[in-house]
Parts: sequence; structure tokens; C-alpha cells
Amino acid sequence: MIIAVDGPTASGKGTIAKALAAHFGLAYLDTGLLYRAVGRQVQLSGGDPDNPVHALAACDFPDELLEDEALRSEEVGGLASRVSIHPDVRAALFERQRAFAQQPGGALLDGRDIGTIIAPDADVKLFITASVQARAQRRWMEMQGREIDIPLTEIEQDVVARDDRDINRKDAPLRAAADALVIDTTSLGKEQAIQAAIDAVKSALS
Repeated sequence: MIIAVDGPTASGKGTIAKALAAHFGLAYLDTGLLYRAVGRQVQLSGGDPDNPVHALAACDFPDELLEDEALRSEEVGGLASRVSIHPDVRAALFERQRAFAQQPGGALLDGRDIGTIIAPDADVKLFITASVQARAQRRWMEMQGREIDIPLTEIEQDVVARDDRDINRKDAPLRAAADALVIDTTSLGKEQAIQAAIDAVKSALS
């Protein structure tokens, strides 16, 4: 079984995806982490994330970079959004994601183009969304919990900018697959959102 979970930044898709993978016993891949690693590698190399040559070279990042705590930062999240617009970067990471999705025993992948590009044949496709304000608030609270002082307005501006890049990029734009089940988490707590997703998967499978 393959489950595809897509959605914009801070929509709750990562939390939901991890819970679904555990619930249904599936291998899990946060594909956004791959793009964050590419963005981080560009940064470490002193390159320009908007330069397609620099971004493509960064796709050859060492596996241990995936454990770098900096990948979870807002700064690297922004870099990931910038390198992900390059078609060559997406092509370089496509096979890695596709192979994961096709592994024996099934898999769950979350990202922005899983149901449309990486695993269009997924058994279940979910699209997790929420209002810009709710997503910015969640990201701000996460930063506060990590003792990172950043204005809420700055995070909201970043969320809007990343949405714009992801939705309007030419290659594999962020959008819900035609057959995806949409879950709006704006007014849902963590456990409510997870349960809604579990119920949606069970309904789709039945």
C-alpha cells in the first residue's frame, strides 16, 4: 500500500504522515527533508540556491546531512523552497523518492508533489491544508519552543512567499491531486487532525 500526503508548509502534514505511517505499519519518508538537505548543502558550499548549477551540485549531499539539526530551521526551509523550483534538482531526487515508494511492504511519503508526480498510483492520496494565519502561528510556536526569537509577522510573510514559489513553479507545482482527499486542519487540534486522516484513509481503502 502506498499513501501520499501532500500540503503546504506548516499545514500539519508531517505530524499526520508520521502518525499514519505508524498506525498502518508503513515505511515513512519526509521528502521535504531531501530538499532541505540540498538547500543546506548549497549554504555550506557557499553557493546560490537560485543558481540551478549550484543547486544540482548540492544534490550529491552526504547521507549524514539528513541528521543535521539545522535542516529544521526556517532559514533552511526557505532555501529548500528555492532549490526545489529547479527542474534538474527535482529530476535528481525523483528516482530516490520513487524507489522508496515502490519498496516491498508499502510506504508513506509526504511532500508537495507525491500524489501528482512521485506516486500518482498511490492507493490513498491526502492533501493537508490550513489557513496562512494558522500555519504561521504553528511555526511561530515551534520556533518559540526551540527558543528562537522571530516575529510572527516575519514567519507569516515567509509562509506566503513559500506558498507562492511552490504553487507557481513551472515544474511539479504544489496542488491537490484530482483524486486526493482534502483535510483542512485550521480548526483541528493535533489528535483531531490525526484521527481525521486515519478515518479518511480507512474510508478510501474500503
